[in-house]
Order: sequence, then C-alpha cells, then structure tokens
Amino acid sequence: MSLPTQAIDRMFSRLQGTYGAAWERSHGATPLSDVKAVWGHELSGFGDKLKMIAWALENLPERCPNVIEFRNLARRAPTDEPLQIAVKADPEQVAKELLRLGQLRSQIAKPVVGAKDWAHRILNRFDAGEKIPPINVRFAREALDLSASSQVSHEQ
Repeated sequence: MSLPTQAIDRMFSRLQGTYGAAWERSHGATPLSDVKAVWGHELSGFGDKLKMIAWALENLPERCPNVIEFRNLARRAPTDEPLQIAVKADPEQVAKELLRLGQLRSQIAKPVVGAKDWAHRILNRFDAGEKIPPINVRFAREALDLSASSQVSHEQ
C-alpha cells in the first residue's frame, strides 16, 4: 500500500521544520515533487503502518536523514503486535520427556532424614541422570564418607 500524499506532505513539513536549510540542501535543485515521489515510493510499505512513520518522526537523528535512513529508522519502530511463536511439539517426544521427568521426580523425592539430606538429594539427582556439577557430587560423597568404589559407580 502506497503512502498517502497527505502523509508525505505532513512528513516533509515536519522534516523542513526540524532541519531547516539542511533539509533544503539535502535534495538540492531536484524539484520537490520528484523528491516526494521518491520518498513515497521508498516508504510505500508503510501505507498501513503510519504509526511507524510517526515514531520515526518523533525519533529523528541529529543529522538530516535521506529516504533510506528514514525508512530504516521507521522499521525500528516498536510494534503493538505480539510475537507469534508457534512450535508444535512431537507428541511422542513429549511423552518420553514426561516419563523421564516423572522418574526423576520419584528418585529425587526419596525420603532421606538427617543432617546430610542435601548430600543424599544431590547423589539421588546425579544417579537419576541429572547434570550436577562435579564439585557438588564430590562434596556430597565426601559428606557421606562414600568409598572410592561407590564413587566409580556414580561417575559412570
């Protein structure tokens, strides 16, 4: 959809008021109607997105922009449209993950009583296949005074 002529006229009025002589110098001896035609063509994709043009006019750079710079500025305008991210999950993979999480939960939830519950919980999680930092596993084993032979089975 092309940009309405009225929108181009208002935009040029705003740019003239903002940049003054620098704006006039930016298009030199080219007739203003030709300059407007080029701007209308380059901004034709914004015909139904005038809010983006308005945002660009509210966020003008210090230096007088050419039409390409202005178009790029308008493209950076925030939109009111929420991001549409749709990913369909593979039902088979979802079922596998839920099963795995259920197994992990039951292993993690094993009741352990005592002052070293934390160490048992860490090793239960590690045995269930959860990635636990090696230093945490080491400290848990040391806290429980596990022998080197049992450490080997936990590390595999």
